[in-house]
Amino acid sequence: MTRKKQTQYSGIGGQAVLEGVMMKNKEKYAVAVRKPDGDIDVQVEDYAGVWSDKSFTKLPFIRGVFAFVDSLVLGMRVTMHSASFYEEEEEQPKKEGKFEQTFGNKSDDIMMGFIVVLSVILAVALFMLLPFFLSDLFGKYIRNASIIAILEGVLRILIFVGYITAISLMRDIKRLYMYHGAEHKCINCIEKGRALTVKNVMKSSRQHKRCGTSFLLFVVVVSVIIFFFIRVDNLVLKVGIRILLVPVIAGISYEIIRLAGRSDTFIIRMISAPGMWMQKLTTREPDEEMVKVAIASVEAVFDWRAYLKETYDFEAYDEEEDTDSDIHDDTGEEK
Repeated sequence: MTRKKQTQYSGIGGQAVLEGVMMKNKEKYAVAVRKPDGDIDVQVEDYAGVWSDKSFTKLPFIRGVFAFVDSLVLGMRVTMHSASFYEEEEEQPKKEGKFEQTFGNKSDDIMMGFIVVLSVILAVALFMLLPFFLSDLFGKYIRNASIIAILEGVLRILIFVGYITAISLMRDIKRLYMYHGAEHKCINCIEKGRALTVKNVMKSSRQHKRCGTSFLLFVVVVSVIIFFFIRVDNLVLKVGIRILLVPVIAGISYEIIRLAGRSDTFIIRMISAPGMWMQKLTTREPDEEMVKVAIASVEAVFDWRAYLKETYDFEAYDEEEDTDSDIHDDTGEEK
């Protein structure tokens, strides 16, 4: 059999949730959660997107903005679903407040939308505006505009890396990052031509080029480049430009990570390397029980056997068969 060196794009993606993993394939997603009693609960739903019926949302550099919003909305939905399994059993039912009485069944969607908008505002303030205002303080001492622009870029990167590092040290986040690692391992296992077994998943890499961590890093780096070349003297205009260009930056970053997920050239590996390094902070090695949860999520929405047959001309007859003789050579971190 011909051995292929490049990873083959599968189209599935996901995220970690509280004691579980969400996997999405096209318009269908599954959330697998390890319940307090040890069983795995799997919920399968459809999610086409907030503006899926609009053709312009599929245009290059525009689709990234809508994909980002959809990921936030879906991410919030599945996180709330996973958290529902761990609410205190003795908690008294809450009385409906004026908000619930006013909006009825739509109250959860409205509240979720509010949280998403607030999250975006806080992210823009922290990673876009804070570095600008900090660098602007040095304007009294540094008259060179290029140096100030470079300083703003350095501060933006340092704040981002510092934020990721601080979050990774939180004890409650560590298990979430272990499930994040399980999610990546499952996708890497499939895209590298291996049968989706616990053994094969455990030895796969926990870093993936299409990770949201890499996307956010691209957003930071692209913003540094754009703001270096776009300069105005008015303070209000400076702030306004940084806010207005956020969708543009997100769109460019999405196209980069989209290309990275579909190509495995030397250049792509080079530009993906910083994001892969950052994922060492946002992912951790999962245990086998976590991997089983991630596998359950994958199998609920993705026929990996058909994918291996079509992509690698390989049939997995036994779920527990050992496929140490991989379809192709692996690259990246392996255990």
